[in-house]
Amino acid sequence: MALFRLDGRRALVTGGSKGIGFAAAQQLRQLGAEVTLAARGADTLKAAAATIGASWVVADVSTPAGVQAALDAAGQVDILVSNAGGPPPSLPSEVTEQGWDTGFQTTFMSTARLVGGVLPGMRERHWGRIIAITSLTVGRPSPTLPVSNAMRAAVTNHLRTLSLEVAADGVTCNTVAPGYTATERLQKLRSDPAEAEKLKARIPARRFGEPGEVAAAVAFLATSEAAYITGQEILVDGGRSI
Repeated sequence: MALFRLDGRRALVTGGSKGIGFAAAQQLRQLGAEVTLAARGADTLKAAAATIGASWVVADVSTPAGVQAALDAAGQVDILVSNAGGPPPSLPSEVTEQGWDTGFQTTFMSTARLVGGVLPGMRERHWGRIIAITSLTVGRPSPTLPVSNAMRAAVTNHLRTLSLEVAADGVTCNTVAPGYTATERLQKLRSDPAEAEKLKARIPARRFGEPGEVAAAVAFLATSEAAYITGQEILVDGGRSI
């Protein structure tokens, strides 16, 4: 049997139309998995799916209805990649009640609901991979991303706790925590070229990561070869966390 193959496996990737989500979906397809992409923007989503030969569904996974739409479109899910857009920047003291609730629904509850939908089937089949995209800021909080810091930490610890329950059922639960990665979100957060260069200088690799480098960790965790890795946070950050 060929190593690092996902033939016959089915994956659902949320936030899959661009950035890290799309790169992860692309690599899962390259390993042989059938992939369903879920995102909110139909045009970008349709183009992304066509590029890699994936199915697609317009779904806002910050809502119960959106999660259900994604699950219905994907059918059997062997590999879940939960990837939600990051909450907007602010100071901690400036976050409103609505801001906390939006972050909770978008980042934490999207993952919790998706997991709740795919887990029974994974346990019944004795094979499953649950992977959430979080952030370097889980362990190194950004002073201007308080909602993201809190909600991604909650996702991390939810999956760590869940891993204790389901490891014996052949289901692994891990998070992949990117550092500063060249995506649209980073461009918005670091729009000043001079500031971007200062940030790169503080990264041991002296550059921003590429979405495909983060996706490679996701793809590996989805394989059978990664069956003994669970409850882990995999940092892909060019050494920044050190």
